[in-house]
This record gives sequence, structure tokens and C-alpha cells, in this order.
Amino acid sequence: MSHKLKSVVILLFLLLVVQSCKAPKTVSRPTPSKRETSRVVAKPKPKLPEITIDSIKAQESKVKAPLKKEEKMRELPLFNESPEVMREFRAAWIATVANINWPSKPGLTTQQQQDEALRLLDFLKDHNYNAVIFQARPQADALYKSDLEPWSYFLTGEVGKAPSPYYDPLQFWIEAAHDRGMELHVWMNPYRAHHTTGGVVASNSLVNTHSELMVSLKNGMWWMDPSKQATQDHASAVVMDILKRYDVDGIHFDDYFYPYASYNGGMDFPDAQSYQAYLKAGGMLSKPDWRRAAVNGFVKRIYEEIKAEKPDVKFGISPFGIWRPDPAKSIVGMDQYNELYADAKLWLNEGWIDYFAPQLYWKINQVGQSFPLLLGWWENENTQKRHLWPGIRIDYGGDAANVDETINQILLTRGLTSPSMGTAHWSIGPLLKYPNLSEALVNGPYNQQALVPASPWLTTKFPQAPVVNTQVVDDKVVVSWTHPKRETVFKWVVFYKYADAWQYVILDRTKNSFELPLYSLEMDRDLITRIGVTAVNKSGNQSSFNETDVGVRLLDEF
Repeated sequence: MSHKLKSVVILLFLLLVVQSCKAPKTVSRPTPSKRETSRVVAKPKPKLPEITIDSIKAQESKVKAPLKKEEKMRELPLFNESPEVMREFRAAWIATVANINWPSKPGLTTQQQQDEALRLLDFLKDHNYNAVIFQARPQADALYKSDLEPWSYFLTGEVGKAPSPYYDPLQFWIEAAHDRGMELHVWMNPYRAHHTTGGVVASNSLVNTHSELMVSLKNGMWWMDPSKQATQDHASAVVMDILKRYDVDGIHFDDYFYPYASYNGGMDFPDAQSYQAYLKAGGMLSKPDWRRAAVNGFVKRIYEEIKAEKPDVKFGISPFGIWRPDPAKSIVGMDQYNELYADAKLWLNEGWIDYFAPQLYWKINQVGQSFPLLLGWWENENTQKRHLWPGIRIDYGGDAANVDETINQILLTRGLTSPSMGTAHWSIGPLLKYPNLSEALVNGPYNQQALVPASPWLTTKFPQAPVVNTQVVDDKVVVSWTHPKRETVFKWVVFYKYADAWQYVILDRTKNSFELPLYSLEMDRDLITRIGVTAVNKSGNQSSFNETDVGVRLLDEF
């Protein structure tokens, strides 16, 4: 297909999607206590065909022709097949640097910090999110117990000071997230050593304890020299320390490799001494290539080390959203390849990540940085078929236009990255600030609960199926289950059928029973007929589905 024809097809596709992607009408929202029991129709996972002019015409002809009765029947799940559960990564970044999201300020009591954390997690669970990207290392410090780096200023207001009464914040966040059925990804800044909002540079800061690795920037920040082997070794040791001691679901790097030029007043990164040492040792690369080689080698190393230690833990990066500007393809903006020395396209091409979350912080119709144009570009580069879960900016406000923008970006992502759908939201703050936005999402694209997509290249281990029991108590059916290896289970999915369509609810690991109404709440008052429960492990793999025909027994009893 020619480039011109591809452009036409893409434009047609976008017009069709944008016209159909309007904010949903406001509906009464179930209370949080009822959300877990809300009925969700389990539909087969959509498989999007290749978009061509012919396929668009074919779809138009199908829409005009009414479905035959037998075709409608074939759309329903067969009784002996496992119904599908929606799969979509729904994450929010929770930033601790500058106390952006948590804790609200340094020096809160332990109880205040924990209360704030639980409110954030409960909010995400109630709005059907399934992952948290939690910043545990904002400036070569730690929001957890570490022998490698001091306690964070953003936690207590003093570098090196532990919370009092003592607790481990990262461990608290992990357990609380898991108890709510959400993944927790540890977000780390590999090279930033001191942020301008992080108080004075303390004597126990790495700026002083490892001064040989540091350079100062014009804006007051300190940065570790990415080219130095000792810098890479230290950052690797921090990653591995967390990986070995904590039950994390992912390790997450953001866009900060070499700093943005503006951080140093537009001047070159001050690593001339390191580069001269490289040349004297016989190095032949130009300075830009030498810098990129250092970052590329580090990214590959971290990926391999994570897989050697815990293969099922995902490694994700959220780089700047534009690899390189290309005016011929209507892409303009900063060149991260030559400014941050981040060859993000290479990492995606080589499969050195498990998920890729480019920061596409632009609107759909923004000339030069169009959201769908950039997302489509990255999708074309995803030759290893890793998860492509873009980061989207959601702080435009809570009015109807901005709500529509966010919803349309989510729906475009579903169409362009299917079958592994997902979005990371920058950040949780706007979701709390703009109730119109969060309500529109939970009543619209996030109305269904969803599992995180599985990563088949990481593990093929599947959990055993639970042993299910059903009992009628008054006007309810109590579904309970046991499992021989409960410690391997991360979530449960309870399936049930009243009429012709399967429905489901996703429960966290702490549950072992669930109550269902004997009759549906619809006008027809259908009797429940079939029930099934599956186990889901941390890798997102689901057990076999063994359904129970409760309808026949209930009819006999009644």
C-alpha cells in the first residue's frame, strides 16, 4: 500500500473513531461497595482486522444488512467454552518527587501517610484500575528500607530519616495494592541524584558519598554520569535489591536518562572528562554515539538481570513520546535521540522491555504531535510484539471537551494496539481533582473490570483451577472455592449466567466466596443457571474453566 493510501486509510479510521467516541451519558454510578458485585457481560476479545479501503467498504455493507437469527445465536458463548474477560492495563502514576501525589507533604505521621495511601488505592480500585506505578526512588534516595541509599526527603523532610513509628512504605504500598487486586510497579529514576525540591544537599546524600559519579547542572540539580561504569553498577544494585526483597510486579524507568538540555541552561552535559578518558583508552565513537551506547547497554543489562532473577517481573520504560522529529511524516518536536541520548526505538525493536509507555502528552488533533499519529508510529516499530501501553496526559481539566479528549485517546489506543490494550495516566492527581473526568471514565470505557494482559514471552505457567462449591441461602447463591496453592493466585474471576450471556466479576486474592442473586435483577427475572471460577496468577495467566450447571439442580429444588 502506498504512503498516500496509508495516510487516507488512517484519516478515514480516525474520523470514524472520533465521531463515535463521544463521552457517555451520565448514569447513576453504583456505590463502591456495590461496584465489586456489578454485573459485567463477558464478551469475546475483539480482533481488529487490517484496515484497508476494501475492509471499510465491507464493514459498511455488513452494517446495512440485518443479522439473521442464527448469526445472532452464534455470537453467544457456547456452554462448554470459557468466556472471555476483558484485558487492559489501566495504570496511574503516583509521583513522590516534590510531593506531587504522595505523601501530600514531607513529615506526615505514619498513620497520615498510610491513610493517604489507602485513599488513593481505594479510589483506583473503585474506578476499575488494575495497576499502580509508584515512585520509590525519586532522587537516588529510598521510600523503603535500603542499605544502598538514604531515606527520602519527600517522606520525612529529612534525608536519611526513617518514618516514625517505623514502617516500610514500599512494602505497605505493595501489600495494600495486591489486597485490592492491583499490580504495583516500582518507578525509579536511574541517574537523577538531587532534585531542586529535595531540600539542601545533605551530607549523607549520594551527591556527597559518591561525589566521583556526580555532575552539577545549571538549574541546581545533580546528576550521576551515565557513562561511568560505577554509575551503572550502582543503579543496577538498587534495582536488584528491590527485586530480591520485594514482591513487585514491575520495574519502571521514566524518560530521565541524560537530562533535558534546559536543565543545564542549554549547555552540553558536563561529561568532557569522562569522554576524554574514553578516547585515551582507544575509544572511537563520537560523543553522542558514546552516550547512547552507555544508555543502551544499561537498558539491556537491567532487562537481562531482571529476567535472570525473577522472569515474571515486567520491565517497562516510559520515554519521551517522540523518537526523532520527521517533518515528512508530520512529526516535529524535541529529538530525544540527540538530546536525551535515548534510542528508545532500539529498545522496543530489540525487545529489551516488556512494556513500553511512551509519554504521548499531546492531543489528537495537535499538528506535529498528533496522538494517534505518534501511537501508530510506535506500533509499527513494535516488531517484538511487546505491550504498548501509552502514557496519556489527563490534566487538561474536567470540562466536556477535555473529558472527550481523554476518552477518545483511550478508545484510539484500544483500536491501534489491540489485542494488548492499555494506558498509563499521568497522573492520579487529575483523576482526583476532576470528578467529571473520573466519573466519565468509570461510567464509560472503564465500566467493565479488566485483567492486565498476560505476557506469554515471560512465562507459560498457569495456575491450577479452584475447587468450586455452590449453596443456596435464601434468595442467593453462595459461591465458594478452595485452591491447593493459594499463594500462587493473584486474582479470582467468578463467571455466572442468567439468560444467554456470561457475566463476570474480578475479585482480589483475599476473597474465597461470593454471593449472587438467585434471580437476575432484570425485568425478566431469569434464574441463574451456570457458575464458574478461575484463578489468575501474577503473570496474568488464567486457569482452566470448569463450569457448574446449577440451573438443573435449582429447578429440581424449586
